[in-house]
Amino acid sequence: MTRPDRALTSADFRPETPLNRFFAWNEARARHDRRYEALRAVWRLERPQAIDYLVGPAPNPEVVRSAEHVLDALDAAIGADELDHHAALFQVLDALEEQVDLSALPAHRPSRRQPRQGSGPRRILVIKLSALGDFIQALGPMAAIRRHHAADQVTLLTTRPFAEFARTTGYFDAIQVDRRAQPLDIRSWLGLRRFLKDGRFDRVYDLQTSQRSSSYARLWWPEATPEWSGIATGASHPHAYLERDPQHTIAKQAEQLLMAGIYPVPLPALPAQGGTLPPELVDRRFALLIPGSSPGHPGKRWPAERYGELARALMERGLLPVVLGGKGERGLAETIAARAPAALDLTGRTELADLVALARATTVTIGNDTGVSHIAAAGGRPLVVLFSGESEPSRCAPRGNAVTVLRRVPLTDMAVAPVLAAVENTVGQGSSRNI
Repeated sequence: MTRPDRALTSADFRPETPLNRFFAWNEARARHDRRYEALRAVWRLERPQAIDYLVGPAPNPEVVRSAEHVLDALDAAIGADELDHHAALFQVLDALEEQVDLSALPAHRPSRRQPRQGSGPRRILVIKLSALGDFIQALGPMAAIRRHHAADQVTLLTTRPFAEFARTTGYFDAIQVDRRAQPLDIRSWLGLRRFLKDGRFDRVYDLQTSQRSSSYARLWWPEATPEWSGIATGASHPHAYLERDPQHTIAKQAEQLLMAGIYPVPLPALPAQGGTLPPELVDRRFALLIPGSSPGHPGKRWPAERYGELARALMERGLLPVVLGGKGERGLAETIAARAPAALDLTGRTELADLVALARATTVTIGNDTGVSHIAAAGGRPLVVLFSGESEPSRCAPRGNAVTVLRRVPLTDMAVAPVLAAVENTVGQGSSRNI
């Protein structure tokens, strides 16, 4: 490709593509990412000079090939809408950095990197602490990290409620529980620091990307922080997008990993193992109802009376309604049972593994904007999820193979008829007799 006689900028990439965002993020900062500087440096050089610039002194054929791949991928990404082309450039840059130190830019040409000490697998840390819905949405990124680091040692840092579930995914070689130390709990902070430093991690994928998890990058001080994918200050592989906050959680994490050389990222999927169905549901067709929400957001709840009416309609169509929720939501189940006495009440009776089994076996799920609805979406079965004005579906709605989002503000104005119609349409039968 013939290079124009000017600097490479975000405008050279299609709007709203990862490289457009990556360049715009760097253009807005005083301190630039080394990959950004490298691409700008080689952009204005003829190909032989660009390769010579990247490979450093005493090149060998393998390093030259890596440099050629970077130049080819850059040319392919210019003006491209396809994510594959953008992902390819980040991937070949990551491969080049195994051999060449790009951090000397822009004052100096890159230099050959010393081989990594020792042999064997790299040590990878994934951070995902909470909450339920967010953890489920991270299953796709976790699967992508495991695939990318198939030969490496991958450890998960998470909180106690998700540790056992994480083991069933098969994505991790080790799991460490984070006690989420309070600010003055020095002993716990020192324990976390000891775990991080003793782990000798080569790279960290921070899927929590919170102020708390980003602060963990400072626990290596005065030693150097490992390679870091996230939003922590000084991250080696930042999610370089100025408008990341409004992004959907799944899109946000997928783009974060793309900029770290991992692509594609699948939708969340539940593990094949875990939990058993209650005897009442074996060989039965049933529908899961999720009438609750976090106690702090009662406005996210569709009235339990409407769930009761819906449950009665589902029974007429041959589906057993099954009510899910915590112990504190038994009152909602009782309200539903007053209108559909045959409904099965499982509130307060399910662990996370049981929810996995139910989500994989249900005919359809109808639920509010809450964590269990994300489990249902990841189960791959049809889901109708109801949103109020308290949250934005474009940022946090469950995503899956058969998800329908209904929104009404206020949610109490949502009638039963459109929900039932969405259930029939989502299940895909198109007839109430065959739902």
